[in-house]
Amino acid sequence: MKTIFLLLAIIVCCSVSVIAQRQRQPVTREVLVDFRRDSTERKYKISNVTQRQVLSKLFRRYLTDEARCDRDFSRNDNDYLAAARRAGQVVPSVAELVTGSFTAPGRSETAYVIYVNECNASHADNFGSKRVAIFSGQELVADVDADFKGSFVRKTDLDGDGVDELLMTGGDMSQGVLMEIASLVEFRNGRRRVIEDFGTVVEDSCASGFPGSSSKASAISYSVTEPGKMPKMHIDNYESPCRNVKRWKLVGTGKMQ
Repeated sequence: MKTIFLLLAIIVCCSVSVIAQRQRQPVTREVLVDFRRDSTERKYKISNVTQRQVLSKLFRRYLTDEARCDRDFSRNDNDYLAAARRAGQVVPSVAELVTGSFTAPGRSETAYVIYVNECNASHADNFGSKRVAIFSGQELVADVDADFKGSFVRKTDLDGDGVDELLMTGGDMSQGVLMEIASLVEFRNGRRRVIEDFGTVVEDSCASGFPGSSSKASAISYSVTEPGKMPKMHIDNYESPCRNVKRWKLVGTGKMQ
């Protein structure tokens, strides 16, 4: 009987030890994107034929030369950009494309970033709106506003459901300060949904000449906690003095303030 109790005690101790070891193991994170480095995502060259085919499906009327814009077009509308689009006062262009399955699993689709370039749009208008158009072959399956984000940084399928997500960025420069924002989005069923809004991921004031100027950038990683679910995101923020060779120092975690 004592032998049985001794064996049970050994089994319990071993089980507790294994559980404790698992709990002490550090969480493994995979890098989603590191904004301290230049993007290495492949960029496709977009032909004039593709430009015409895509834009003709998106716009009933549009201009091909900014010189043809009506300089007297009214800005009195509450939504100037929408009014310009309705009037055909746009000079759109296809900026980027990426292939994948964006609206449903197993589909062969192409997503395009469209710079709408509404006529007379100012810096306050971010120089015009941005859209994402998704095609399956020649069929337009999605046409949605991109919330001024005009670049594809990375295509992923983090939850393994067969539908690709897109990490998109948008930027602006004012008085020598470059700001860049990012979000992870999906277009399931042709609708844009923000999975994670990362906020500001780059703030570089080196070109401003202001005292205390620096470069700030985020590195975003993720850890898979449960198969089939979207992983948890983690943001590390770094800062470097304005030098040709950056010397980055970790200054915080979470969304950049």
